[in-house]
Amino acid sequence: MNITFNELREIKDSLPDGSIHRIAKELDVNVETVWNYFGGYSHRNGESMGVHMESGSGGGVVALDDTRILDIARRMLADG
Repeated sequence: MNITFNELREIKDSLPDGSIHRIAKELDVNVETVWNYFGGYSHRNGESMGVHMESGSGGGVVALDDTRILDIARRMLADG
């Protein structure tokens, strides 16, 4: 799945407080892995979740091999 970097960051920025920790807990992954997924690549303890970035408009294109984190984030936003 492809999404622009700006769209991905907008989703992250729209999440309620504590969502990153809840996503990590639900998927049983390191919190830094979730931060890295949303573009916080300075977290060394995070693992790769199949995120590939290419330069371009809208902050560039992000190709997601694994959409589980994005799916949970979107569900959280829909649930309010």
